[in-house]
Amino acid sequence: MFDLIISGGSVVDGSGSAMYRADVGINGEYVDAIGDLSSAQTARIIDATGLVISPGFIDTHTHSEGALLTDSQHANGLRQGITTLILGLDGMSYAPLSPDNYRIHRHYLGGLLGDPPEDLDMSSVAAFRANYHKKVAINTAYLVPQGTVRLEVAGFRDIPLDQHALAKAKRLIREGIEQGAVGFSTGGAYYPGPWGDTQEFIELCKTVQEMDSVYVAEPRRANASRAFGGDGVLEALEIARQTGVKLHLSHFRTDHKNPGTIEDRLGPVDAAKSEGIDCTLDIYPYPTGSSISVSVLPSYVQDGGPEAILRRLTDPAERQKLRNILSEEFEMSVGLDEVVFTYLPKNSHLEGMTLPDVATHLGTTVADALCDLLVDENLKIGYRGAPPHNVANWRQHNLDCMNLLSRPDYMVCSDITPAGSFTHPRSFGAFPRFLGRFRREFNILSLEQMVHRMTDRPAQRFGLTKRGRIEKGHYADVVVFDAERIIDNATYDDPRQFPTGIPFVVVNGQVAVDHERCTGVLAGQAVP
Repeated sequence: MFDLIISGGSVVDGSGSAMYRADVGINGEYVDAIGDLSSAQTARIIDATGLVISPGFIDTHTHSEGALLTDSQHANGLRQGITTLILGLDGMSYAPLSPDNYRIHRHYLGGLLGDPPEDLDMSSVAAFRANYHKKVAINTAYLVPQGTVRLEVAGFRDIPLDQHALAKAKRLIREGIEQGAVGFSTGGAYYPGPWGDTQEFIELCKTVQEMDSVYVAEPRRANASRAFGGDGVLEALEIARQTGVKLHLSHFRTDHKNPGTIEDRLGPVDAAKSEGIDCTLDIYPYPTGSSISVSVLPSYVQDGGPEAILRRLTDPAERQKLRNILSEEFEMSVGLDEVVFTYLPKNSHLEGMTLPDVATHLGTTVADALCDLLVDENLKIGYRGAPPHNVANWRQHNLDCMNLLSRPDYMVCSDITPAGSFTHPRSFGAFPRFLGRFRREFNILSLEQMVHRMTDRPAQRFGLTKRGRIEKGHYADVVVFDAERIIDNATYDDPRQFPTGIPFVVVNGQVAVDHERCTGVLAGQAVP
């Protein structure tokens, strides 16, 4: 007797091996049988005739920790077939933080992570995990974030870590991994993280290596002068070289400004791998990214945290100084004409507009428009880059994505940033865009190979025990999809559109998506 049988489908088990016809029997949280179960009894049967039965997708890079605490369904992830999210990316999240520091970071990161309850216990990784375990619809794993640790040991200040602070930081990282974190992360531009230099990161990663865990690096953009070689990629590789830590590079791809430059981008990575450095990478299938507007302010403006930033933005002398430098700072990031606001809680009518268009609408300069909005929104502003206008660039970028994913060291991520009505389309479409649109268009990877990069590959890299495969005794995280119909529908102009072709998703044995509708079941676990 089974709780659930998924019958008549083609099993793509996550290993990369050829698909085969079988039924999958589930009891409790686990896969209990695979084979011909046509005569078995079951409480429920899902007819998967003509469909693929796959392990649930593991998203190696998301920013969903805040959204999950206000919307436990996380439909935009589940409906993509994602059953496990890795949180704590880019060196920033909520734990381990004291109550006061949690409120500070919650404020600073609000434009990206949203507004979770203010009274949550985020004092440790264990406390963080307890906020999600069996309280949300999707599994969650966590990376200890460097910037969060730095805030806890040194405040929101541009100061070096003294011996006491460094020792405390290393202890927090060790404790976090002991309490279930699957790695450690640094970020490119989210303060206070970028105030650390390469030597600080090396010392912290020595602890990560001692714990046999993974260092996940978003190559730094801010304070590049503090990075080895003045470059975030070279810095991450040097950290791995000096410590022996396992390295994972976040969303490493070409973009709309440099399509067709895969060899140039990967040159340092492949050279390091030839030395024996253990490095993997992930990618999402879009040419532009997203972030929070406060992160593009100059480093000196960030010193002291949100309240100090707001004071500087409203001080006439400081505002004049910003007018003189802000445009240059912004253009180093994505370019003023490419900044599209995604999240403006008090000014939602401006979401979807570019920064220059908003400045015109408000009758002011670009610099003042940004500063005024940051003050009005209490710093909580999200933005994304506009898509390329050149069709050839689009297609070349898409081809780059598939060529990169064809490498065995790559896996898939979404970089979900769910806040705002005009969010990035990756938040709703990343996995079906790869698995449907790109796979069928370019025919570079087989279905089995692509599923492997979404399931077993990340499970192995991040130590997610008994996940990532359809295998007896493994957790029953399962996606049932139509290989010929699966496709993303989210676009830059209309991003909050769910994909089609994914009728069923099962999380820990519970049906979480039933005929393309979320069921409300909260079976997600804090993993591993």
